[in-house]
Amino acid sequence: MTLCHHSRALLLTALTACSSSASHAPARVDVSDIPSATELGRPAPAVTVPVPATAPTTKQVPVTATAPVPVPVPATTTVPAATTVPVPATAHNFIAEAELLFRIAACGSDTPLPASLSERDVRIINEHCSAIAKRMAKYRKSYMAEAQPFLATLVPQNIPSTVVYPFGGGDLLSALVAFPKATSIATVSLELAGDPRRITTLQGDALRHSLGALRAQIGGLLSVGSNTSENLSAQQRNDLPGQVSSFMLGLATVGATPVAMRYFAIADDGSLRYLADADITAADTAGRAALASRRKASWQSPNFSEAFANVEIEFRMPGETNHRVHRHIGWNLANDYLAAHPQLIAFFGTLAQPRVTVLVKGASYLLWRPDFATIRSWLLANLAWMLSDSTGIPPRFAQAAGMTQTTYGDYDGAFLAGAEEGWPQHTDDFRHIWRTQPHRRLPFRFGYVDAHKQAHLVVTAPGATAP
Repeated sequence: MTLCHHSRALLLTALTACSSSASHAPARVDVSDIPSATELGRPAPAVTVPVPATAPTTKQVPVTATAPVPVPVPATTTVPAATTVPVPATAHNFIAEAELLFRIAACGSDTPLPASLSERDVRIINEHCSAIAKRMAKYRKSYMAEAQPFLATLVPQNIPSTVVYPFGGGDLLSALVAFPKATSIATVSLELAGDPRRITTLQGDALRHSLGALRAQIGGLLSVGSNTSENLSAQQRNDLPGQVSSFMLGLATVGATPVAMRYFAIADDGSLRYLADADITAADTAGRAALASRRKASWQSPNFSEAFANVEIEFRMPGETNHRVHRHIGWNLANDYLAAHPQLIAFFGTLAQPRVTVLVKGASYLLWRPDFATIRSWLLANLAWMLSDSTGIPPRFAQAAGMTQTTYGDYDGAFLAGAEEGWPQHTDDFRHIWRTQPHRRLPFRFGYVDAHKQAHLVVTAPGATAP
């Protein structure tokens, strides 16, 4: 998340930055948004909405909210263009909807609002953007300003520019903060991307309710780059596409802008099939069998068609002309689902050339479990460098694959009791590597805290420097 993307409570205020003192005093942080363990399940259908016939016209309207100040990426001129997949001319580009979501939901620009909006609608948007701007400013000041320089000293310059972020929820933001030179980012989670079309007609009470729900549902995204299960599940029912709105918020926070947005399916060989108008219409009209399915039994059913499960967003960082790409894939990463739906692993294979950078945080300790061995094995076979909290790969698996793990912060046990009770060997192993390595300061929270609310982080890499 990452997003902490599986849990129970909202975190609507920004995290107070932890002490940057070099002492060994553990950093203890707020844990109000940390989730309980979850079980993954299978699909159930939902309903759809009509496609707007035309894009709205625009007019100049008063804007009272402050547009986000772009945050430059260090040495951006050295960042190469992302490796792009050929896009057929028939693929529907939802850039008009993406720009509206960027403007209205993420408050990332001050471009004119649609002429169809009433004065009340404008006030609703301005009030929303005023609240979002305050959260963005606080996140930048209390979290990003400390985390990004620290991570810049930690992340090697020569790691792959392709990032894979499993269990990532709507958390593009954490990947952008940790890896500002990444040109291709793939997030995967149970949550589907969402239907962007309703933003073109959303007005009145529906607009007010949807923006209010979005502010609640993004939870800790603009506090610690985390969110909860309930929030992410609820996003599947909002009139705004929750995942896409979260991605737009991430772009706005770092000063990036969207330049294209398309939806896709994954073929058996791992190639992407971009959806044309005919595909989207078919998904909307083919009946309940074609509607979006839950990737987990206890998740809320999405209120959009399966066409909007997977999204590709091209974006541009400030000061750059090259486009980067973020793809979000709504997929269950449990062994049985991957066995029945192997297309995701095939797609991952197209990204690993030969290896990828990996980010894991707030992942409910799923990588500890035997029923997530498939994705764990793929990560171990293909990672060049991995940044995680203790929900990443346990030491015994990492060591067996020839990896070295380097620890930061403090760890005395798993935050979730279920993880420690179910797999005590893994938390014992993590305790051991923390206690046998020199203490390395971590001045901010990264994903989950530990059992004593201490911030921690671990780097996993093949042939890494010995502790």
